[in-house]
Order: sequence, then C-alpha cells, then structure tokens
Amino acid sequence: MATGLRVSTQRLVHIYRSEGHEVAALSGVDLEVGAGEMVGLLGPSGAGKSTLLSLLAGVFRPSAGKVFVGQVELSAAGPAQLDELRALEVSLMLQGAGRNLLPYFTPLENVLFAQGAARKAGKDLPDPAEVLAAVGLGAEAERPLGELSPGHLQLAALAVAMAPRPGLLLADEPTSQLEHSARDLVLERMRSLNRELGTTVILVTHDPDVAAFLPRTITIRDGRVGGEGRSGEEYAVVTPDGFLPLPLHVRENLLPGTLVRFHLGEDGTYTLVQEARDADG
Repeated sequence: MATGLRVSTQRLVHIYRSEGHEVAALSGVDLEVGAGEMVGLLGPSGAGKSTLLSLLAGVFRPSAGKVFVGQVELSAAGPAQLDELRALEVSLMLQGAGRNLLPYFTPLENVLFAQGAARKAGKDLPDPAEVLAAVGLGAEAERPLGELSPGHLQLAALAVAMAPRPGLLLADEPTSQLEHSARDLVLERMRSLNRELGTTVILVTHDPDVAAFLPRTITIRDGRVGGEGRSGEEYAVVTPDGFLPLPLHVRENLLPGTLVRFHLGEDGTYTLVQEARDADG
C-alpha cells in the first residue's frame, strides 16, 4: 500500500515573463493538504491552478516561498533529488490523455515503462496487468491506443500515473472533454485508488460536477487561495498575514470601496456588517 504524502506551501510566489512583462501567476499561496486526502483545485482560467500543480511536481521552481512534499522541500532540492522524487513518489497527469502515453505502446507496455525507474530502485510494485485491471482496463491491456475510446485513454493515463504506486498523484483536468459516463468512471477509479492505496490526490477541474464529487476543494483566485469548500459549504480562508478573500457571491454584492466591519456576537461568532453610506456618499 502506498503511503500518502503531505503537501504544504508557504507564501508561494511564481512569476514568469510574457511579451516582455513580468506576470505573477501565484502571489502568496499558503496551502495544506494532509496525507491521503483527495482535493480539487478550482478557479477561473489564468488563476494559477496548473502553475501550482507544476510547482508541486517540481517541474517549476518558485520565484519565492517554499514547497514541501512529504519531508522534501522542493524549492531547495537539486535536480537529481527531484528526478528521484518524480520517478518514485510523485506522478503528474498532464491535461489530455495523449500527453501521458507513448502512442506506439499498448496500455500494458505504457504501464511497464512507467514502472521502470521504480523497479530499478527496488520498489515493490504490482504486475502491470493488475494495475490496468484496477482501473477497469484489463480487457484493453494489449490493444493499440488508436482503438481505445477517449474514456479508456484517460483510464490508461491514470494507470500510468498510478503504476509506480506514488504517494502523491497530481492531475490536471483529468476529466476534460469526456462524456458524463466516462468522466464518472475516471473519478470513481481515482477515488477507489485513493481509498485503497492511501495516495494523496490533488486535481485541477473547471467542472462543477467534479467539484461536487470531491470531499474538499480549494479555490485559487487572483494567484492566492480565495476560498475552500467542504461538504458542499464554501468558506473564506484567512491567510497567515490576515488577508481574507471574500467568497465570489459576497464580492459581487459589495461595490469597490464599500466599508465593512466585523461584529463579535455573544456566542463568539463574527458577523460581517456593511456600513451605511452617509447622504453625501
């Protein structure tokens, strides 16, 4: 059984250059995901979700801040340590099944190839046929990829990601462009693998149905953590520096410059109170 890895970021900043200008994709992300959790990253396009996923995989280095996966601080790790971590403990599923598969290999050969480095390192791994059977592709193990449906291709990509028995699975839009039945099948397989193996799963999604399927969601907005969802309830998240991003439905009803205050009730709870403007306001 895999051991899920805890994930943590501290004041994470990532800046890139575009058309001669510096753009802040992330501007101070503080994130905590416990070992064995299954979490979704939500937010509008360009919010920094995919960038955050790449930072957690060690593909990018942050401009500032720290990233921890298990006991490893990725922001301070060398290339060899990052290569070893990605080969043995962290799997990244890129958006689009084809980007995760070798097109001239069968699903079985793809899984075997994905296990290569971990096997050389002496890691105890299941037979590739067992991995494919676990995601429901036992009958398609030796079929050419060109004969598989989009849903089966995504399951093959999932099998490849799970083949080394990672402690952390990172998936970027794993259900995009799939029909509802194929989407639900991929999600069910991810959830069962998460529960049975203990692997920590973090996935990016735009699909509200996928978000509703997940026990916990984190919304990235304007390059920061803008909210969190648990059991269907949305919460604002107070950052370590006291920044409180308001939920989107609240922001839509408060004009820029609106004065608000917090009222502490007798039961210890706070109420957000909007200040009435004077006649000249």
